[in-house]
Amino acid sequence: MSSRRKWILVSVGFPVLVALWWAFRPEKLWITEKVNETAPFDTSGGPLPILTARFEEKSHQTSGRATIYKTPGGGEYLRLTDFTTTSGQDAHVLLARSEGDSGGFDLGPLKSNQGDQNYDLPAATDLGKYNALVIYSGQPHTVLGLAKLEPF
Repeated sequence: MSSRRKWILVSVGFPVLVALWWAFRPEKLWITEKVNETAPFDTSGGPLPILTARFEEKSHQTSGRATIYKTPGGGEYLRLTDFTTTSGQDAHVLLARSEGDSGGFDLGPLKSNQGDQNYDLPAATDLGKYNALVIYSGQPHTVLGLAKLEPF
């Protein structure tokens, strides 16, 4: 192979490899990140737990507790405590109507695969419509863990 062909191959191949790495982020398959957010605090009083559940593993080992709190100011938030799941790409937190519901309310990307973390619920969220919390991965679409919410 001539040096010119090698140069062309390297100049085209390197950007393609970088783009593929950025799109798929393979290091997230084995890197564990732990987050420990403190519970949101309201000076007018403590938040009241209204719904809670323990995670059960589905396609991947997942454990911990999910609790939805109502603050004295009327806001609501989800708190994951002692949470752990396998490392993965594109994991999200979803409020769902049932275990198999994929059309629930997406609370956003999972902040970390380990540790205590908080997610604000929009003011218009009707918690009466949801009875499950799902941790799912979008690449491929897989349910990592499920928590069936019950009144506290």
